[in-house]
Amino acid sequence: MTDTTRDLRTDTGLDVACHINALLPTADPGALPAALSALADAGYSRIVLPPLDPKTTDAATLAAVLRDHGMTGLTIAGGQGGEADVSSEDAGRRAAGAALLREVVDLTVALGGDQMNGVPYGPFGPPQGPTSPAAVERAAAEVGAVADYAHERGVTMTFEVLNRYETSLVNTAEQAMAFAELSGSPHLRIHLDTFHMAVEEADMSAAIRTALPRLGYLELGQSGRGRLSTGAVALADVVRQALDDGYEGRWGVEAFSRSVLAPPVSDMLAIWRSPYDDGSELARDAMRVIRQGWSLSTVGRRNQRLARSATS
Repeated sequence: MTDTTRDLRTDTGLDVACHINALLPTADPGALPAALSALADAGYSRIVLPPLDPKTTDAATLAAVLRDHGMTGLTIAGGQGGEADVSSEDAGRRAAGAALLREVVDLTVALGGDQMNGVPYGPFGPPQGPTSPAAVERAAAEVGAVADYAHERGVTMTFEVLNRYETSLVNTAEQAMAFAELSGSPHLRIHLDTFHMAVEEADMSAAIRTALPRLGYLELGQSGRGRLSTGAVALADVVRQALDDGYEGRWGVEAFSRSVLAPPVSDMLAIWRSPYDDGSELARDAMRVIRQGWSLSTVGRRNQRLARSATS
């Protein structure tokens, strides 16, 4: 291990995952080893996998590749819409939506993972109007039941809070807390993402504090979807404040570039530009930002003082 790599590997104790699509267009096991090695060298121990089809994914092969590189995978639940939608008025469509979510839970277990993220509460994409309170209640009840199912299998289920251009069901931390309570599940957790928060929240740190009792995943994404050190969001300050406010959960790094993603995925996510080309460098840059925020936090400063005292 080089001195540079050693500098990039955190001694913060933070649990950080990187979305694999920041580096690769797919999670094809044959293409993963080089990317996983780069992420491990940068200090990551987990990756976020793209939405996978539980019926066609070779879970045993993928799990072996992750295990061989000291990584675990976080899954993403998707696929709501059409004939499978937990927010639907139709009981059959709700049941089909819940069944899809349970299949992803089972896939998560087969991959050796312990967390399932995603947008489980309804369709992803430009909404045609507000979501009715009845639809929110239907979605919450179904998602809560799946969260309990996941908990019984050792998997934490989170739901991501998206901006207004991707859903009208839940856009803010306050709405997320209401949805989680409405679910009836004590196990359902919230996933906040700074990219979406920058659109919807007047005060990002206040929003994190609002969600803190249920916050299970805090994802760092920049305004332009590129390097975390360059953009409109002061992400090191977000990290520092979240730690000072008592956040002890898992962290994520997300970035997307058209030069990396497959065209259909780029189109779906509205990634029209290439803010970066080297995903491995992006991951290292992100870890530097996280370490900067940690070093400025109360816990970071204390740990650094203790480390200096131990070596003096």
